[in-house]
Amino acid sequence: MPPVSTLPSRRRCLGRGADIALDLLTPFQQDRRMTLHRFVPTDYYNVIGTFPPALTIANGDSVITQTIDARGFDAEGVQRKHGPNPMNGPIYVEGAEPGDALRVEIIDMTPTRDTGWTGNVVSAGVVDPETVRALPPRATTTWTIDREALTVRLAEPVKGLEDFVLPLAPMIGCFGVAPKLGQAISTATSAEFGGNMDYRLFGPGTTVWLPVAAPGALFFLGDCHAAQGDGEIVGTGIETTFEVTIRLSVEKRSPIVWPRGETETDIFTIGNARPLDQALQHATTEMLAWLASDFGLDTIAASHLLGQVVRYDVGNVYDPAYTMACRLEKKWLTRTP
Repeated sequence: MPPVSTLPSRRRCLGRGADIALDLLTPFQQDRRMTLHRFVPTDYYNVIGTFPPALTIANGDSVITQTIDARGFDAEGVQRKHGPNPMNGPIYVEGAEPGDALRVEIIDMTPTRDTGWTGNVVSAGVVDPETVRALPPRATTTWTIDREALTVRLAEPVKGLEDFVLPLAPMIGCFGVAPKLGQAISTATSAEFGGNMDYRLFGPGTTVWLPVAAPGALFFLGDCHAAQGDGEIVGTGIETTFEVTIRLSVEKRSPIVWPRGETETDIFTIGNARPLDQALQHATTEMLAWLASDFGLDTIAASHLLGQVVRYDVGNVYDPAYTMACRLEKKWLTRTP
């Protein structure tokens, strides 16, 4: 698919800054003649693994692509792939090698459909065992997406929620790089490489780092949500389709083990595992390593900091591996030179 040099003339973006549409490439990228690619997938994957690249890009290039929903339906309602969570990709990033990190900047997410869907009842895994038998039967609920007002509401409101209107809060539920040792792992779960983490901060304006385990990194993404609460406790976010713009860059010889992320106000680390306490342990260990390498804090200093100002966010508690985020506000931090 031939690259393009600009986005369509759409000024109201949901990403970092309202006018990125015509100024996507930074001066650094322009100096390097970096490219903005429009990637139209012809196939989708229900596993993240080492597959032939669907697109090859240079380090620092940007990509616009359109996702299908978690059951494989596109923006026109045509089913392109079965679930769970069909992924676009893989995207091969030149220069990425095992031991590096792939930097993923989520620049923009624009909904491409006027409807989304969710589960209608909380998962049996988030209530007491004696409550499970009293839960209503599981079914699918439709939501209406207002792409002008940037809001979401139930298509058929239920009693008590007649005026329940949510702001559109785009996020990528599932994305990652090829796992180590040539593994192919279901998009229903997650691990060190990323995967189905369903963490609500994985949206426009966030930068994520993933540990590279295969040449080219082999980046996949999909499963985008119009909104979602912590935990994805009904088994879904508001599942729909998006046009997504990302920038992919390689950071050489990076020591990261688990995904890391940064927003305008926070840094966070991700642990994916079951039970939930193991996911928390992975996330906290990764944060200790980050505070040491980039902020010059030894274990005692980092412990004082984390002990008083850390925040733990729950990502996915529905899928085989749970997700925990260890998050710190950047106002408490000073980077080392």
